[in-house]
Amino acid sequence: MKLYLDPGHGGSDTGAVGNGLAEKNIALDIALRIRSILTTQFENVQVKMSRMGDSTKSLKQRTDEANTWGADFYLSIHCNAFNGSARGYEDYIHSGLSDSSATSKYRSIIHSEVTKLNQLPNRGKKKANFHVLRETVMPALLTENGFIDNAQDAALMKQSSWCQNVAQGHANGLAKVFNLKRKQQQEEPGVIYKVVAGAFKSIDNANERVVFLRSKGIESFVDIVTISGTVWYRVQAGAFSNLDNAKKHLEGVKKAGVLDAFIITEGSESIPKAGSSSGYSILGQTFLSPAHMNLFVKKVNPKALELGIYYLTFGEYYGIRGDIAFAQAMHETDYLRFTGVIRPEQNNFCGLGATGPDSPGASFKTPREGVLAHLQHLYAYASTKPLPDGFPLIDPRFDYVKRGSAPTWVSLNGKWAVPGSTYGQSILNLYEKMINSAQENLNNVIKEVKS
Repeated sequence: MKLYLDPGHGGSDTGAVGNGLAEKNIALDIALRIRSILTTQFENVQVKMSRMGDSTKSLKQRTDEANTWGADFYLSIHCNAFNGSARGYEDYIHSGLSDSSATSKYRSIIHSEVTKLNQLPNRGKKKANFHVLRETVMPALLTENGFIDNAQDAALMKQSSWCQNVAQGHANGLAKVFNLKRKQQQEEPGVIYKVVAGAFKSIDNANERVVFLRSKGIESFVDIVTISGTVWYRVQAGAFSNLDNAKKHLEGVKKAGVLDAFIITEGSESIPKAGSSSGYSILGQTFLSPAHMNLFVKKVNPKALELGIYYLTFGEYYGIRGDIAFAQAMHETDYLRFTGVIRPEQNNFCGLGATGPDSPGASFKTPREGVLAHLQHLYAYASTKPLPDGFPLIDPRFDYVKRGSAPTWVSLNGKWAVPGSTYGQSILNLYEKMINSAQENLNNVIKEVKS
């Protein structure tokens, strides 16, 4: 199946705006997650995206590209806006198509799967004469995923878990339409997949979460872990030797109302305790949204560049934990205040080549290129596979790395930072703060909406 995936707007065209959000960023976030799900979980899938970052592209360029490539399906991702009071999900096929057309039948399947997961009112299946629906030669669908100027819908859009669920709904629909075959999951021996329903610094907050889960029929308990000297009370809601079973249970926990639940692995990729030699894998899915990343750094540095979208974009493309890479950048740059030898104009967010005042390291033309180089350097350490050719090689030190020599963040100790015996632990400690901050932001948003 060849999917042309089109995140609406981009670059100088922001699309709709509201509640501190821009449509172009939400659309790209969801689209990147759809791409990641399809390419990692299903066989014989090719995805070409109209844009992989914040770039400007005309409607004609998009449809011409899809037609020339010979796509089997065109999917355009958008958010809506009206007057602040409207909310919900709707999707569109071309107005000239009948309800018995193949496109209409495909849309019905995708519509059903998306509305199962998106937590939005269903505004129905509609038709319009939009360019991307009219000028494409293959079946085409445009989805409007909530109203960005509505406080309730925007509160959902600010949650990375919601973006993931919306992406999953689209992917589930496409899998049914094209009868996609799932890839065989290769389980690692000795690995346990744990469903975590929140991590708290307060035991009372953790106990409240346990009581809530049990009221929903989900057994859980508080697991106490120490990370870089800080005690965390982690609510564990299940443990599985099979990843698919863990994912199914995770869906149930989220449906119960714990939207920030996630899976960790123990045995190879667990959060390290103090002094541990293990750590999260560098390769993996990005969980935090660009909005959460940007909000985290701006609490410390209000003038900080907004780099979150780049870390999501390149993280998803290279299969790297973009949110933890973002934490690494905050560690290296002192929250983008650049208090070390690297200067802001270098756009070097990870200390590439910097060894001291006389050797301040590499420079890049734009912040986008700086983040791209960062993720490429991580890819060199984490993987032995060839670098995907979707972007040019920007990292000037890629060939100096012993490929695959650091598959986890902690194994960067003594490699990225010399001697750096606690370098990876410092990054993960900062990431834990990001997770905690994201949860606080979510709680505040929920309180605002309820009030």
